[in-house]
Amino acid sequence: MQLSITIDAVNPYQLASFWAAALPGYQIRPYDKMEIDRLAAIGRTPRSDPSVAVDGEGPTLWFQEVAGETTGRNRLHFDLAYGPRDQEVSRLLDLGATIRDEREDYTVMLDPEANQFCVFDP
Repeated sequence: MQLSITIDAVNPYQLASFWAAALPGYQIRPYDKMEIDRLAAIGRTPRSDPSVAVDGEGPTLWFQEVAGETTGRNRLHFDLAYGPRDQEVSRLLDLGATIRDEREDYTVMLDPEANQFCVFDP
């Protein structure tokens, strides 16, 4: 059995790239020749793939193409606690995240497509 989480995205490859860099031990699933050929047959490349997988130690994250941006509060979000909060926030800002709110115990951030997530001290 494989566990996965699917995330809607305007640009799946771009958002997958952000989360692959944001989550330690995760990476975009490599594309083999057969998959590249399949994408080419429908006028796509890995960078325009409508469904991009990010694999790691936990569940696979699937980023699927949907029209339109996130509006309002997302009903599911990640809570990250990988290192000192200030250092982790700085690293995520460098990857393209933004800060939405600073709280006493955590920071609410937005990924490049405005999906919120929280950063805590470990």
